[in-house]
Amino acid sequence: MAIIMTTPDNVPRRTHLDLNLSASYFKSSVRKGNHTVDYIIDKGNCKLLLNNSPDIADHYRDSLQITCNRANRMKDYYTYLYGLPMKLKDPGTQIDPKVRKKSFKGKEYLVLKVTYDEKVGSDTWYFYFDPSNYNMEVYQFYHDESKNDGEYILLSEEITVNDIKMPKIRAWYYNKDDKYLGTDDLVKANTLN
Repeated sequence: MAIIMTTPDNVPRRTHLDLNLSASYFKSSVRKGNHTVDYIIDKGNCKLLLNNSPDIADHYRDSLQITCNRANRMKDYYTYLYGLPMKLKDPGTQIDPKVRKKSFKGKEYLVLKVTYDEKVGSDTWYFYFDPSNYNMEVYQFYHDESKNDGEYILLSEEITVNDIKMPKIRAWYYNKDDKYLGTDDLVKANTLN
């Protein structure tokens, strides 16, 4: 997969992802300015490259966030978000059996509330499905719902990646004030050059 992330006041970030879940392989190649950073998790082993080299000066590790901790966070982030709604079948996922009807941004949805076993996660998520076709169009999470923190993500358009239909656009906003955070645009791999 190839993703262009745009955020206010920043240069777009271009990311190429290679995922093979059955082989426990994840690779994220991120272009940051004049540099390309590769984060690789292969069967639990971490490998980091800067401009195709494993020799990375400490100041680059810090300024470009080239760490195995970040590599694992990116793996978790991308496999979760791009694996939805199928990831809701993962162990430790607690789906509230009551499907709610809720209006969001002027449209009516069927909504699933999801929490997780403590060892899996602590956030509360809501998944919004169009009742006419059951397409997931919005998801939203809270760290502490009573504080209205967290974010919501609007999904739009559609793209096919390896015969899988996926949302093309993910636009991110804060729950508390609807402030726009950024957009992930899933594009064809050859458009990143």
